[in-house]
Amino acid sequence: MTNSLGDMQKSKAIIIFGSNPAVNHPVGFQHLLKAKERNNTQIIVIDPRFTKTAAKADIYAQIRPGTDIPFMYGMLNIIFANGWEDKEYINARIFGMDKIREEAKKWTPEVVADVTGVPAEKLIQITNIYAKNRPGSLIWAMGLTQHSIGTSNTRMAPILQLALGNMGRAGGGTNILRGHDNVQGATDMGCLADSLPGYYGLAEGSWKYFAKQWGVDYEYLVSQFKDASWMTKNGFSLARWWAGVQNVKNDEKIENAGTHLKALVVMGNGITSVAQQAKIKEGLDNLDLLVLADPFVNEAAILTDKKDNVFILPAATQFETSGYCVATNRSAQWRYKVIEPLYESKPDQDIMFELAKRLGFYEQYTKAMLMVETPDGKLAMKDKKTFTWPEDATDEIARIIKTIGLTGWTAERIKKHTDNWHMFDEVSGAGMGPMKGEYYGFPWPCWTKTHGGSPNLYDTSISVKEGGMGFRNNFGLEKDGVNLLAEKGSFPKGSKIETGYPEITKANIEAVLGITLTEEEKAACGANWKVDNSGILVQKALEAGVCPYGNAKARAIVWNFPDHIPMHREPLHSPRTDLAQKYPAYPDKANHFRVMTKYISIQSAKDYAKEFPINMVTGRLVTMNGAGIENRASKYIAALTPEMFCNVHPDLALKHGIRNGDMMWIHSPEGTKIKVKAKYSLTVLPDMVFMPFHFAGHFQGADRTGNFPAGTKPYASGESVNTVTNYGYDIITQIPETKGGLCRIEKA
Repeated sequence: MTNSLGDMQKSKAIIIFGSNPAVNHPVGFQHLLKAKERNNTQIIVIDPRFTKTAAKADIYAQIRPGTDIPFMYGMLNIIFANGWEDKEYINARIFGMDKIREEAKKWTPEVVADVTGVPAEKLIQITNIYAKNRPGSLIWAMGLTQHSIGTSNTRMAPILQLALGNMGRAGGGTNILRGHDNVQGATDMGCLADSLPGYYGLAEGSWKYFAKQWGVDYEYLVSQFKDASWMTKNGFSLARWWAGVQNVKNDEKIENAGTHLKALVVMGNGITSVAQQAKIKEGLDNLDLLVLADPFVNEAAILTDKKDNVFILPAATQFETSGYCVATNRSAQWRYKVIEPLYESKPDQDIMFELAKRLGFYEQYTKAMLMVETPDGKLAMKDKKTFTWPEDATDEIARIIKTIGLTGWTAERIKKHTDNWHMFDEVSGAGMGPMKGEYYGFPWPCWTKTHGGSPNLYDTSISVKEGGMGFRNNFGLEKDGVNLLAEKGSFPKGSKIETGYPEITKANIEAVLGITLTEEEKAACGANWKVDNSGILVQKALEAGVCPYGNAKARAIVWNFPDHIPMHREPLHSPRTDLAQKYPAYPDKANHFRVMTKYISIQSAKDYAKEFPINMVTGRLVTMNGAGIENRASKYIAALTPEMFCNVHPDLALKHGIRNGDMMWIHSPEGTKIKVKAKYSLTVLPDMVFMPFHFAGHFQGADRTGNFPAGTKPYASGESVNTVTNYGYDIITQIPETKGGLCRIEKA
């Protein structure tokens, strides 16, 4: 999220793709309603389903799932044709927009109408409103990401914003609404299979940096792998871990050092909210060991037929522990413990500490919490013998994670903001009184222990000390003879350098900033600002008004991706076979997070639309959250949504002899099925159904709730929609394609 929810009150137009904040983020959605009330902000919703957010919109377009890229190219076609783009901004700050312009020419309103289902007149109307009401904010969520082209979708949206000059401006930006209160924090901490904490890459240099920061020998880390080569390879992803388990029926080759996954430890993750539930069940059934740590019974224990070596650990809730979480706008907020953990439950960290002790690496695991940086750029042990949780863990993170600027996120500073939240403006996040000069929660990057945070990413209208910056220099200085640094005149306010510049390193700082370091400073500096324990490189950069990560152009062309610019590719299971031939999927990809992943071989295997003609859309309910494990265990919340259902248009239902309230079968191309209650709804088109993803406990018509330990059965159970979500995974991230599938229905 480049800006914040409060900042959207400064927007003159807000366009929402694949997100339903009125339901998914009802508190945050109030900022959008305030923008509409106070600023006459035009709200535009693009969604396959008429949602509660769409009901509050000024204009709504009902798009076919998986066609967001054509829609945005259609907008750009109109923008470029009318000269509405921000030419000065593009020339100074963007690389490769000429290639986008070429592709946009192909997407006339008529072509877009055929592919997306949105009439040409409505596309023109939406583009007029959005282009002429700036600054404009663009919102997205899982409806844009959960596709085999999800990465291209999330590149296309910023490109639209860049073309209009909406990036790096108050009231603008691309604002991704995360589904839970610490999704951003979990991502920042490297809870993914392709990075270390802080987005440090899986490279030898990164591992050596962390070895130093953790106070362990690099060779010790190497010894934990089969060999050093495996340290730089992605692991299995959450979406497809099951492919690595022995005896799972799977013709997709894995690459996992000649062995299979044997144990799975799940902490705070609703396995039933992940696609391909039949395959997940196979994976669970064939594990040697399954450990589930959760305040409520994780329904993976109910899904599996495994009888031995399944352990359910009672984990404490957020009310029984302390620490900080990271909001969707990159800001930190401290949580204070309300009560001690009840009964036998333990906080997550205690469970991990006990596991580390039994596996023999507790000392190495906790050592970094007793280390501090010294003024000469080295690390030393603190005087005390034991750490204080979670304060020392928080300070460890601040000491290590420099890539996204968490240096200023000490426990003391974060607590101070939480204790004085009333001293911050709800729109800008700016502090008042004793908090003046700081933004609530220090949205990262927060470069130093005196920096106030950065409210809007890429904003050059303010100084770096105040949170300003250009685009990051992360891909070299030039490409094919074209300058990748910002052009002259594009720089953060007050910068000593009035043009683009590279990221700051020990080797270039004197030349770039025009300064001379003392011999003591040179000895203390790390190789670059991301690994500099002394903080000297960042300090000198800020003194010169320079952003440590450089000042470059945003790149519309990504030369190391399969599609250098975003290209429309039909979902693997497309209802338009003619378009699947015109806009085919990617070639199959070997060793994609350690497993071969199919694309074109799936898409071209058959004409799925003949047998499965109905678009299937999944989403969230305001009364539920994620897998629904906690919510359905509350009799009061469960009473609001007591059973799994399928929203179906009356015309489609009656065509199949299904009355409102009847039980119906949903069949998927994967050969799986679920039995759910029909609920008539005009929010979906006659070729579409919608189902929530919060239910579990039933599997393909069979009630498995008898597997719950005594006294733990939730008040509401039902089929998981992810039993019938289709095969399909993003080409870069491997996120499942849950928003672009097909199904067929019949009366049960």
